[in-house]
Amino acid sequence: MADVNRGNRPLSPHISIYKPQLTSITSILTRITGNAMLVSAILIVWWFLAAASSPEYFAIADGVLTSWFGKIVMLLSIWGLWYHTLAGVRHLIWDNAMGLDLPTAYKLGYGVIGGSVVLTILTIIIL
Repeated sequence: MADVNRGNRPLSPHISIYKPQLTSITSILTRITGNAMLVSAILIVWWFLAAASSPEYFAIADGVLTSWFGKIVMLLSIWGLWYHTLAGVRHLIWDNAMGLDLPTAYKLGYGVIGGSVVLTILTIIIL
């Protein structure tokens, strides 16, 4: 028999009623940081190619990467690299069937976020 209340409720979770969880946010951030690091790698390769081409071309590339925009991109790249690395370690832990319960998954999620921020700050201080 057909469900008479079907028209009164959503057919699938929608953004207006779905509350994002830490595990979903960290998963999405892992994908975003992976793609963002690709863009950073292209900028770094461009910088190296410009250095190998000519002093004039290198001055342009170096000007872009040392501008405020380039510094922000590289700073976010450092954070993305640490975040993506720690998220990968978390997935290795999960691949061994450890830490799959919800409280431990949340601790690992907060650890990935906090650890990436701390390691980014340490990297900036050291470099």
